[in-house]
Amino acid sequence: MNFFVQKSELRDLYDKVAAGERISEAEALRLFESKDLNTLGAMADLVRQRKAGNRASYIINRYINYSNYCILSCQFCSFARKKRDADGFQHSVEEIVQKAREALALGVTELHIVGGLHPSLPFSYYTEMLKALRGLDARLQLKCFTAIEILHLAWLAKKSVPETLAELKAAGLDSLTGGGAEIFRKEVRSGIAKGKESAEEYLDVHRTWHRMGGKSTCTMLYGHVESLADRVDHLRYLRNLQDETHGFVGFVPLPYQPENNEIPVKTPPTGFDALRTLAVSRIYLDNFDHITAYWVGMGLKLAQVALSYGADDLHGTIIEEHIFHMAGAASPQAQTEATLVKAIREAGRTPVQRNTFYEPIKVWNDTAGDETEAAAGKSKVLEDNLATA
Repeated sequence: MNFFVQKSELRDLYDKVAAGERISEAEALRLFESKDLNTLGAMADLVRQRKAGNRASYIINRYINYSNYCILSCQFCSFARKKRDADGFQHSVEEIVQKAREALALGVTELHIVGGLHPSLPFSYYTEMLKALRGLDARLQLKCFTAIEILHLAWLAKKSVPETLAELKAAGLDSLTGGGAEIFRKEVRSGIAKGKESAEEYLDVHRTWHRMGGKSTCTMLYGHVESLADRVDHLRYLRNLQDETHGFVGFVPLPYQPENNEIPVKTPPTGFDALRTLAVSRIYLDNFDHITAYWVGMGLKLAQVALSYGADDLHGTIIEEHIFHMAGAASPQAQTEATLVKAIREAGRTPVQRNTFYEPIKVWNDTAGDETEAAAGKSKVLEDNLATA
């Protein structure tokens, strides 16, 4: 224990976390309210070390948005468009398959697919898309749809949520995405995403999927109009459901992007807030194995620092990200595998390529060698393809 921790106002909570004891909501709020980022980081790093050892992971994946047409008009959203908008788009199943085929050539193991609540696409479009993608390569993992999309698809199919999820799973769905959680507090949720599903509906979709044997991630959109107490309340819902189902494989805090939407927030979350939120999440969510530092929203350099503040994952190569960039994110739309490996090494961690479920595919050596050269070769192919995309 370093000198600063010994003298910290958080020393009692540090000792509690070091002993492996669960902290309460009141204690989590106290952590959020503290300015002692060094002790917060030390506490979170204790938990990270127990969960992941010295490893930090990434995934080789591609994002595909099938459409940005949406029947909702969430105030925080910069992605959704109406049919009258000139910059709306909609991809056919054949176009999505072609994108997936190109991604497979680059070595991706996961497709992350979400879109708006399309006003006219039939339910068959979604099942046909999954079947076509599954037919490309049975090893390709399909991580698709947010909870609100599942509710929309159930409405389209005129089926219950369990029946809808069963049909999607039969078509090839491997995992649900965690997007759309935003902030669970009703008053905040209605202020930033009026008309969207309630916290209970979001959680029930994931609960249903978990009871079917499925896994998913979950998120929290922070740094807009919510309070620190609202963040703790959000984390409480997630920890309770995880206690019940153990179906979440990872948690991904998402820093709010303030441009091109209707929420009056002048600046995005600061680096201090991003690291604080990751650290408190890692400490409080003691039943989660993995916490992801989402480099798209944070920037890769800050996400790299986050590996010392509780995070054990940097997300993935992504290749084509629209939602955060349409809201003003200045980060690249892709990262190469070599760049992620290098960032993890520089943070003093052992890089691990993972799959959708945070299971290791490849553990890199502690020193550069043949695997690093192989990654550089794959990264050069990725860079060449991005340059001509």
